[in-house]
Amino acid sequence: MPRVHLVNPSTQSFGVAVITPRWLYVLAAATGDRWGDPHIVDETLDPLDLATIHAGDVVGIGIHTGNALRGYEIGRQVRARGAWVVYGGIHATLFPDEGRSHGGAHAVVRGDGDLIWSRVIEDCVAGKPLPVYEGGQVSGDTFVSARWDLLPERRYMWASVQTVRGCPKHCSFCSVWRTDGQEPRQRGVDRVVREVVELRRLGFRFIALADDNFYPVTLEDLAQARRRSDPSRLRQLEELREERFELMARLAELPDDLVFYTQITMEAAEDPAFLDAMKRAHILGALVGVESVTQAGLKDVYKGFNLAGDDLVARLRVFRRHGVHVLGSFIFGLPSDTKATFETTVALAERADLTFAQFVLLTPFPGTVDFEKWSADQDRRRTMVAGVPITTHWLIPEEQRPRLYTEHPTMSLEEIRLGAQHAWDRFYSWRSVWARSNVVRSMKARVAFVLVSKMYRQMYANTGIATDSARVQRSAQWARWLGLACRGLFLARPMPELQVPGEMSASIGPRA
Repeated sequence: MPRVHLVNPSTQSFGVAVITPRWLYVLAAATGDRWGDPHIVDETLDPLDLATIHAGDVVGIGIHTGNALRGYEIGRQVRARGAWVVYGGIHATLFPDEGRSHGGAHAVVRGDGDLIWSRVIEDCVAGKPLPVYEGGQVSGDTFVSARWDLLPERRYMWASVQTVRGCPKHCSFCSVWRTDGQEPRQRGVDRVVREVVELRRLGFRFIALADDNFYPVTLEDLAQARRRSDPSRLRQLEELREERFELMARLAELPDDLVFYTQITMEAAEDPAFLDAMKRAHILGALVGVESVTQAGLKDVYKGFNLAGDDLVARLRVFRRHGVHVLGSFIFGLPSDTKATFETTVALAERADLTFAQFVLLTPFPGTVDFEKWSADQDRRRTMVAGVPITTHWLIPEEQRPRLYTEHPTMSLEEIRLGAQHAWDRFYSWRSVWARSNVVRSMKARVAFVLVSKMYRQMYANTGIATDSARVQRSAQWARWLGLACRGLFLARPMPELQVPGEMSASIGPRA
């Protein structure tokens, strides 16, 4: 019988990973039981062993822009072994033809794979796969729950659960609102809670709510809807908001040692009731896209709903006052940036009491407004790198790939790269990290905080910004060692006896 393989490509294997790649285990569930348990390969843990692939097997490869080149390499290799090759993920959705021309694809799935994946497998095994399958955007009540029973033991620090897909915003650097839609598709509360309980039974305390935007309805959205003559939109938004509060109320009933982390927009700081509900629900951390500390920078990225300067500091501090720790995300290389931007950004991150921060370089990712403007300009210039058009920069060999893609009006690309590296170095210096570790109380927790901060810096800074391949390899090795050291700090005693709130009482209630 042919076997199904699901592969998450990566050029860096750390042995351990921070967060479970949820899609692997969702598609494992969507595979069904006809073909046996799928073979799951996450190359951030260990590279794919080609000897496990046999003729007639079906290999599903999920790609985003950053790992597409490695994904195509795997596709060609497994096709040469006689396997059926299928691509999915956000990059395959945007460029379905590329998987065939560069990655040996027999088929490509566009959109959500929850419902269509089992059909793809059947068609491949029957020897008649379609070139393209349209998975579309499935409704929240049809999201497939993951097969967490297939997780390798103690290889991930955090688990992941999805509660909503889609984001109503339209940031210029983000493709989510185009690929996943701007209408939030919320998953049923009961199904989310059941999945969380399953993960806590396995020993996971830390769980990422892997949502595009956990705060899909803002107070301003409601105010605008109230001004419309048709009340239907207001009712719809109020229902979405009520479902968020219902979910948080149910999460609050789970064990107190659980810690959730999510992704929200800055506007949540205007909604104290929502932040207080997050705290009660053990949602103690959130990635907030700050992007820029200046009004001009926010205009660059179509994010005028954010604040800047002192107002931004005050807004970010609101999260901390309500018990939510922020991972602030900043972009360097915007047209309005200057040489002073790097120091100004780090200083603001420190004044705003951010617990973590990340400093990324402006990159034109496919599917975004930024990419469309940039690629039109580059097409006119016909810029090539290693014989590859720069407008398909993900196909450039990684060691030759530029770190920045857009000329800046006032700084050289090297100045921007070094400025970003300095921002990482300063924010994650030993002194700064130790000072921030006072957000936790015990000495053990403070040591854990320091180790996690250093691991985060190694995984996401040097490996993405450094131009020296030796430094990249050293960073990967440091990340591996730190990951092994941190792993036990996150995992807890399994709780196989844990019940879904409400189910126990219902099961022992009076019988008719």
